[in-house]
Amino acid sequence: MATYTTEVKSIARYIRVSPYKVRRVLDQIRGLSYREALIILEFMPYRACEPVLKVLRSAAANAEHNAGLDRASLVITQAYADQGPVLKRFQPRAQGRAYQIRKPTCHITVAVGEAAQ
Repeated sequence: MATYTTEVKSIARYIRVSPYKVRRVLDQIRGLSYREALIILEFMPYRACEPVLKVLRSAAANAEHNAGLDRASLVITQAYADQGPVLKRFQPRAQGRAYQIRKPTCHITVAVGEAAQ
């Protein structure tokens, strides 16, 4: 396993996508370089790519501004999606019944670091 000198992270909370669907995207970019991950996220056909891309760009900006790291040498060290609160809604059905609709949210965390030479 590679060692990283500095690790900087970014978190997006209460994103209206199921954490299961976001994890499918995060599994594809975990461990890749920043530039490779940008290219992959740009062309993946999933709706979850947009918030993940935003978090990744934010983490890179944090690394550049707060830690003074170079964007070209960044590697995604951690990428995970935790479950957020579930919004509960009701769908009217026949004969006065109501079916519950669950609208899940998630918290996306992406950490980037510079690989030790």
